[in-house]
Amino acid sequence: MSAASIKTGKENMDVRAIHRFLSEDSYWAKGISYELVDSSLQHSFCIGAFSAGRQIGFARVITDYYTFGWLADVYVLEAHRGQGVSKKMLACLFEQPWAGRLRRIMLNTKDAHGLYRQFQFTDLANPTFLQEIYRPGIHLQEAE
Repeated sequence: MSAASIKTGKENMDVRAIHRFLSEDSYWAKGISYELVDSSLQHSFCIGAFSAGRQIGFARVITDYYTFGWLADVYVLEAHRGQGVSKKMLACLFEQPWAGRLRRIMLNTKDAHGLYRQFQFTDLANPTFLQEIYRPGIHLQEAE
């Protein structure tokens, strides 16, 4: 397991580092503005992984804290992958008292199914029950 320390709360996050990763290295938010990242963190439960005072990982949950949560923007810097950092962040999430009462926690992932299955995530029980409005490039539009 990694020696990374885990912190929660937007006030403990390095928003510039998070923005850098999301806008430059993620496959899901390339080009996202700093302002959009900063605002989105204000309305999320934030979890960060730190090593030597530097943010090396991040995850957030958009939630009402009672019935539903959406896990998003999960990453670990490449140099720190394979060391259990993401598992520590997810363990921290599921240790939160409110997490145990959520009826549904969802996420999108392209490549980390094995990780999430270790935390009881499964394929959708009833995929035909879900619908979406999908606008993948909306974060690239100018704010009005």
